[in-house]
Order: sequence, then structure tokens, then C-alpha cells
Amino acid sequence: MVVITLQRKKCIGCNYCVELAPAQFQMSKKDGKSVLLHGVEKKGFFTLKTKDDTIYDQVKQTQLVCPVKIIDVKQV
Repeated sequence: MVVITLQRKKCIGCNYCVELAPAQFQMSKKDGKSVLLHGVEKKGFFTLKTKDDTIYDQVKQTQLVCPVKIIDVKQV
């Protein structure tokens, strides 16, 4: 299982996550910040839990390149 967490409030809208993992992230036309697709919001953190382990490497790259370090991905 892969768990992805996004702290959206701190997003600066650089778009790296969308370029690297367009199936998981998208930019909001409303405020220009990243949106974790199908993520569930709780106290400012958006979390997606999926059994699709094939996305791990792709999303891990987004964690590494995010300039404000607001993406976390774990394989559990």
C-alpha cells in the first residue's frame, strides 16, 4: 500500500508534482496550488491511500523535487 500526503496550504504552485505524477496531482485553476486527486482532507493535510504500488517510484520523485517539501509518500 502507498500512502501519499500533501500539505496543500504551503504549496507555492511550482507544478513539479503535476509534471512528474499527473495521475495523482493537478493544479487548481482557482488558486494555482497543487491538488492531490482523490485525497481526503483532515486538518490541512490531504491523504490518499492506494493499493497500487506501481505509483510509488513516480510519486517518490515528486517528494524529492518539491521545493517546499510538502509531499510525503510511504510504502506500508
